[in-house]
Amino acid sequence: MSWAIEQLNKPHDKPMFLACGLHKPHLPWIVPRKYFDLFPVDQIILPPHIDNDLDDVPPVGVKLAHRGNDHEHVTKAGKWKDAVRAYLAATAYTDMNVGRVLDALDKSPNRDNTIICFWCDHGWHLGEKEHWRKFALWEEATRSPLIWVVPGLTKAGAMCERTVDFMTVYPTVCDLCGIPIPKHVQGDSIKSLLADPSSAWDKPAVMTYLQNNHAVRSEQRRYIRYYDGGEELYDHSQDPNEWTNLANKPEFAQVKADLAKWLPKENHVDLGRKGSKQGEEEK
Repeated sequence: MSWAIEQLNKPHDKPMFLACGLHKPHLPWIVPRKYFDLFPVDQIILPPHIDNDLDDVPPVGVKLAHRGNDHEHVTKAGKWKDAVRAYLAATAYTDMNVGRVLDALDKSPNRDNTIICFWCDHGWHLGEKEHWRKFALWEEATRSPLIWVVPGLTKAGAMCERTVDFMTVYPTVCDLCGIPIPKHVQGDSIKSLLADPSSAWDKPAVMTYLQNNHAVRSEQRRYIRYYDGGEELYDHSQDPNEWTNLANKPEFAQVKADLAKWLPKENHVDLGRKGSKQGEEEK
């Protein structure tokens, strides 16, 4: 972090690309005590959850949720609020460090001609759907920050409700910098959304975890298909916590078909996979 700040403080006579990665809030959640003090444990609110949330989830999804039995370990130890508190503390610590870099940019001579792209590689479950960490295709594991600041293009405080994935990052950087996008690059530039967050966009976000497990997220719905054909479908306009799986309801067959069109082409149903990388991962 300090090295990145030093680079921002130096004069540069050529265009510069600077990547700065932050480890937190990745485990372990060890940060200075003052960040824990921001979140008294008696004021911690647990994330939304219901009993038997996994009853309508297909077997592969349940396996992923119970991987390592994290939820059972945390709840039996009576540490659910403590764990949420530790995550919040680590996030606050990270927020402070992001602020250090942004403050350094504001003080640099390049503050008005520097593009900022801030993102996190994944989300994190804190007991939602009886699950912890990532390792899943639900909303909490796959939704994460994506913030752009482009001088002369983006507007302060603007928010975009369109669904995009991180395959857009590379082509967008190229597009903004006037660099040809290589033909082998998959994904589309979102420059049009940066200029006008309400502009038309007809592509959902697509996510993959392990082989042939995919999720498609539109502005209203999330569709998941696992390698064995198991499915989940959630309507976020009515069910933001993904508590009711609609995949087996006949009236949503066309909705599933429309979303399934966006699945990677290699997706297929194979009930006889044995000794594969997928099988080994799920043991």
